[in-house]
Amino acid sequence: MEKLSSSLAENRRELDRRIGVGRSFDVISRDLTIGGKAARLYVVDGYGDDGVLERILSFLLQVTPEQMASVADMDQLITRYVTFGEVSSEDQLETILTGVFLGKTCLLVEGFGRCALIDAKMFPGREVQEPTNGRVLRGSHDGFVEILLKNTSLIRRRVRDEHLTLENHQVGGSSRTDVVLAYMEDRVDRELLEEVRKKLLAIDVGSVAMSQESVAEAMMPRQWYNPFPKVRYTERPDVATACIMEGNVVVLVDNSSSVMLLPTNFFAFMEEANDFYFPPLVGTYFRYIRMVVFLMSLVITPVWYLLAKSPHNVPDWLQFITVEEMGQVPLLVQLLLVEFIIDLLKLASLNTPDVLSNSFSMIGALILGDFAVQARWLVPEVLVYMAYVSIASFAQPSFEMGYAFKIMRVVLLLLIALLDWWGFAIGMVLWLVLLFTTKPIAGKGYMYPLWPFDKKALGRLMVRRPINRDNT
Repeated sequence: MEKLSSSLAENRRELDRRIGVGRSFDVISRDLTIGGKAARLYVVDGYGDDGVLERILSFLLQVTPEQMASVADMDQLITRYVTFGEVSSEDQLETILTGVFLGKTCLLVEGFGRCALIDAKMFPGREVQEPTNGRVLRGSHDGFVEILLKNTSLIRRRVRDEHLTLENHQVGGSSRTDVVLAYMEDRVDRELLEEVRKKLLAIDVGSVAMSQESVAEAMMPRQWYNPFPKVRYTERPDVATACIMEGNVVVLVDNSSSVMLLPTNFFAFMEEANDFYFPPLVGTYFRYIRMVVFLMSLVITPVWYLLAKSPHNVPDWLQFITVEEMGQVPLLVQLLLVEFIIDLLKLASLNTPDVLSNSFSMIGALILGDFAVQARWLVPEVLVYMAYVSIASFAQPSFEMGYAFKIMRVVLLLLIALLDWWGFAIGMVLWLVLLFTTKPIAGKGYMYPLWPFDKKALGRLMVRRPINRDNT
């Protein structure tokens, strides 16, 4: 059975079986009489807005048999007696099932071959609040949440323009998750939009339970060996809105508070919302500080390890970086061990209750820092440089890019341990090769606007321009 029939008993039997009436406790079904005709209602408990449904049903139950006799089909019933705005008629069984599991209410009436799908849903979720990642000193302090309609409302609030388009799709064989493409109809790069839409529609997976990450992995090219992120995320509505106004595409996924910003390139990770909440000169300064600090986090420990291995090659004015006492553990092992411990502390902090997080940080720093030096496991210089690396990793808001740099930093250390200066040179060449060969989900290239070269676009990235009509 693919379509509804005019027999209520047949429709009821099929929907009861498919939706799970009597099998799942949260599936609610109720028999009604509307205008002398038998009817049946289906809704998932916890999704339906009780107040809205009560008002709709109280009006429908007052329809008399005489009034019902003049109603030819479900479309006329909706037009005349359903006052709620978000309602449509449907006869395709798969669409009806998906609608009910999305939170819509299904109303069947005897003699009608179509049902009414009433979108009176109210998802459980948290209120809009500032995201923990990407905070700003000034500007708005709201953030996306897990409810898709609230997220689209936050964008609509900032873009009151007829050209703003929110294009809905459903992906995932079992999850049937709502995915929305947000863009400006008059500004979007049409090639970019078609490429993103084509890849989204080509997703063939059983479920996207991990929300935006599942969608991104299903869309991105297969480059398991490449650690660099192929997509950029944000939880800030103002950042997403700015990308939309610049002609880009924003992908919103239901049940996720992060949205994807497309296209993605390496230089875009050097931008942050704080750059635009301060004057252009200060914003440009922030941008260069972020670039320099983050690039230094890649090379500072490998270069120091390279010089510490050969202290006789260090000039007199750099003698202060040499290690006086090497300790009992080789320097390479010390550096790799601290890299591991830092990740261990990050993972442990995710599972630490809030009331204990401050104590945990202090105990971890004291025990794993001072005691390790006293036990001659580590030299103080290793802790100093790794502390800088840890702080520098938070100067760039993308966790994915931070871990990509960490992996490349470890590769550099291993190559230097094997080949000294040649190893450092090979590692830097490998880093550049990976950057230039990274394939983003969509767009002109990962190293755009440096490759392919676009002078105007590169200038906008290097210098924070004042806000004007063409620059958001």
